[in-house]
Amino acid sequence: MLWPKATLPSLLHLTPAWLWERGLKGVILDLDNTLLPYGEEEVPEAHLAWLKGLREAVPVYLLSNALPKRFARIQEKLGLPGHAPALKPWAGFRKALKTLGLPPREVAVVGDQIFTDILGGNLLGAYTVLVPPLREQEFFYTRFIRLLETPFRRPWEGMGS
Repeated sequence: MLWPKATLPSLLHLTPAWLWERGLKGVILDLDNTLLPYGEEEVPEAHLAWLKGLREAVPVYLLSNALPKRFARIQEKLGLPGHAPALKPWAGFRKALKTLGLPPREVAVVGDQIFTDILGGNLLGAYTVLVPPLREQEFFYTRFIRLLETPFRRPWEGMGS
């Protein structure tokens, strides 16, 4: 349950063609340290351009454990469906699936954390994709969890399956 189905060197490697090759028709996307650096509210330009292209091809749902007010500000700027706090890995994913209108096997869950994004996506039966965090600076609890994730990351480093 803790192994991602794929690991990509960057979020930007997740293209519509990459999704279609795997039979994936929608994306549940994490926010902090996946789409934008932790603690920021502005999405990097390269990620905005990537997101625009992705949204033209498949539906995207933003799912985060972020604080609701901060999430709402970012979500409004992006114009994406989504919700927070999602209480990942245990909750939030079913609501995302319902909004996307797709079965789990046709959805990629994309994030930077194994114990929230990957575990939650795997419990759902989705195609899980691990990307590296955008910034080393993180919430203190997340830094601790990253230490626990280390054994589950090493076999997948550098693979883009």
